Amino acid sequence: MSRLRRYGPGAAVAALPLALALAGPLLAGDPPARAASFTLGGGHWLGTDFVGRDVVHQILLGGRSVVLVALAATALAYLVALPLGLIGALTHRRWLEEVLMRPLDVLLAVPSLLMLLLVAAAFPPGAAGLTLLVAFVSVPDAARIVRAAAAEAASRPAVEALRMQGESWWRMAVGYVGRSILRTLAADAGIRLTGVLYLVATAAFLGIGVAPDAADWAVMVDRNRTGLLIQPWAVVVPALLIIALTTGSNLLVDAAMEKPTPSRKGRRP
Repeated sequence: MSRLRRYGPGAAVAALPLALALAGPLLAGDPPARAASFTLGGGHWLGTDFVGRDVVHQILLGGRSVVLVALAATALAYLVALPLGLIGALTHRRWLEEVLMRPLDVLLAVPSLLMLLLVAAAFPPGAAGLTLLVAFVSVPDAARIVRAAAAEAASRPAVEALRMQGESWWRMAVGYVGRSILRTLAADAGIRLTGVLYLVATAAFLGIGVAPDAADWAVMVDRNRTGLLIQPWAVVVPALLIIALTTGSNLLVDAAMEKPTPSRKGRRP
């Protein structure tokens, strides 16, 4: 299977939202003059939003916060979850595993959206606070995935041989176990990124960590929904961009995890 055929569908779906997120603010320029709220035409290709701002201009500005916060929150969640999961899988001290894993089990019992609302007050407003908040909510599940994947690799004879040779914990955890679970973690990362995008969009939709009039795709969906029947583009376009970003990300990760089929070229019948 060629690379284009393998990665093409995911890249095609995610290309537009990623391009708008990365290059949109550079292309936005100065904001057009405001007009009446929820109007179509009048020099505004996709109409105006709930306060009369140009929808195209807001879309160009609104993707970077969603994408950057989601990527940063995912990376930060794994930065915390990886050592927790590896320690829990490799330690011979039962009490240490209990201390690390049981609080995470308690947090997992709380729905992510409810936890998002409960801990939102403890984090500062803004993009940095939203990143920390979403990462905190994502850590328990990520750590459990890491621990479950690492436990199987940690039980192999190779790990016991490394212990008997006096190898360092770093060599066992990262050099062997960590490398053994890379495919599992990569597959989980695609699902995790989709879940984080959902949490970021939900937090912005609820006004957590984001100003109520911010140029943000999720905020646009929330603030413009009252005019959906009058001026639908202010809601439909940012919603479709978020959907395309999450769907494309999953397709790309699935393609990366797919084992290439051996080519039959040159084989004799």
